[in-house]
Amino acid sequence: MRIMTFDIDEDGPLVMQSSIEELDNWILKGFGIRTQNFGQDIFFYSPTSYPHNIEDHRISNTDNFVSLSVTGTSCSLMCKHCEGRFLKGMEPTITPEALYERCEEVFQNEGEGVLISGGSNSRGHVVLDRFVDTISKVKRNLNLKVVVHTGLVDEDTAQKLGQAGIDAAMLDIIGDDAVSEDVYRIPDGPEKMNRSMALLYEQGIPLVPHLLVGLNYGHLSGELKALQMISSFKPEAVVVIALNPIRNTAMEHATPPSPENIGRVLTVARLGMPTSPLLLGCARPLGKHKIDTDLYAVRCGVNGIAYASQDGVDFAKSKGLSPIFRDVCCSLAYQMIGSIGF
Repeated sequence: MRIMTFDIDEDGPLVMQSSIEELDNWILKGFGIRTQNFGQDIFFYSPTSYPHNIEDHRISNTDNFVSLSVTGTSCSLMCKHCEGRFLKGMEPTITPEALYERCEEVFQNEGEGVLISGGSNSRGHVVLDRFVDTISKVKRNLNLKVVVHTGLVDEDTAQKLGQAGIDAAMLDIIGDDAVSEDVYRIPDGPEKMNRSMALLYEQGIPLVPHLLVGLNYGHLSGELKALQMISSFKPEAVVVIALNPIRNTAMEHATPPSPENIGRVLTVARLGMPTSPLLLGCARPLGKHKIDTDLYAVRCGVNGIAYASQDGVDFAKSKGLSPIFRDVCCSLAYQMIGSIGF
């Protein structure tokens, strides 16, 4: 097995096609690389837009890290896996004035930061231009952490976000053209997403790409290509999420990817990007599926998990890891996690 020089294109398929016994060996090596490079700390994130209380941790400040949508619940793109439903969990701040006022409230309530997102236009862009000056003002006057879900970006938007000094840019990366066009309604999506990463990277913006496992109605399609694209930009962190079929969407009857397959993708990400913080993000199925995925994530060597189950926390302890709880977005992991290897 090629470990120290793990190649996502060449070795990734071996992980994806391996037997359970072989997969366990890959996972064990990934966990070893994780502890070698990052030590024993593991972070459990609870951004405060959703209530999340487990035995080991309770959110104490509901304004600590809130999610804001600059388009309210409006989205022109209406991707098939979401159809705007995710926006309903965000607070609407549809004018620059409303955005600043809500950020000011977070500051006054001793919060740490905000996620700024919104629906996309028909080209896959979250229209941020009229909010960039406000974002700069928030960073300058309130000193909050600001994470922006950008969608695709053009050169002008990337430059403005760089000048604003945002703490992280998040965008979904798809490795399959057909899936991008069918689900996201974006033709040539991988090329456009790669270009957006390049523009953000050139501006020195901390890049935290998201990979949604099973976007093709629960089937794996292009995840390894997406990881290869991501790896070329040396991201500040990588967030893996998984399809969670939502009622009244085109994918409501889809079967989500299995925890095992999510674990396989996490293992490739860990081995292929050994010094990049790796996170299991908040968007994933609930119930037993969530618990099983959390256990895989710990075994595979993630640095952190968003909205973790108590079972996941307990399992991390049993593996000799030291839990640290933070009520912020997991995309800020790079500010908390120090690489100690290589």
